[in-house]
Amino acid sequence: MLGAAFAVILSGCHSQPELTPEQAEGQHLYAVRCAHCHEENDLALKPAPPSLHHIGEQGMLPNGGAATDLAIRNVVLLGKNKMPGFVGRFNEEQMAALIAYLRTEMPSQ
Repeated sequence: MLGAAFAVILSGCHSQPELTPEQAEGQHLYAVRCAHCHEENDLALKPAPPSLHHIGEQGMLPNGGAATDLAIRNVVLLGKNKMPGFVGRFNEEQMAALIAYLRTEMPSQ
C-alpha cells in the first residue's frame, strides 16, 4: 500500500502542465497532421523527420534557426526540405493553436 502511494506521489512530480484551450486544439492538430511523420515516421523517410519536442524550451528549430512564430509558420505553410507546405490546410486560428502547442512542454513519445 505504501509503495502504491509513493508511486502516485512520484508520478505527480512529472505531470505535464495543463493546456489552455488553444494549446489543446494545437495538440489535436499536431496529433492528426504532424505526428504521423514527426513521431511515427510512417512514410519511412530517411533521414526521419526531426522531433519537434523542446522547440519552445530551446527556442530553436531542428535546423538551428530561431523558433520565432513567423519561422514556425513559414516552415509549416511553405515546407522545407522533404516537408511539404500546408498552405490552405490551416486557418489562422489553427496556425496560432499549433504554434501555441509547439511552445509548450510537449510530452516525449
